[in-house]
Amino acid sequence: QVQLVESGGGLVQPGGSLRLSCAASGRTFSRYAMGWFRQAPGKEREFVGAINWSGGNTYYADSVKGRFTISRDNAKNTVYLQMNSLKPEDTAVYYCAAIWSFPITAATMYDYWGQGTQVTVSS
Repeated sequence: QVQLVESGGGLVQPGGSLRLSCAASGRTFSRYAMGWFRQAPGKEREFVGAINWSGGNTYYADSVKGRFTISRDNAKNTVYLQMNSLKPEDTAVYYCAAIWSFPITAATMYDYWGQGTQVTVSS
């Protein structure tokens, strides 16, 4: 069992940066691959990126490639989403999720989810 709690969301101007954190509880966190998703109002949940259990491999959606970076610190049971060059279309609730396999882009395949954190990109 893994419990996930996201933090770090907020309001940022276009072109700005934010770093989201996802803190996990549970002894098996380091065995899971982790994914980040986002959901804007009226839209389906969208895959953002994923990282394997060790942090040695990452995979990103084309829409964020080159702007977003996922990393993890297994000693701290935390995964991060560094978001740079933010655009208004990045506005959404961001979720982290845990899964055994990597890379998986389908939200329905993930086993555990956090409650989400709001990111708003606006001037």
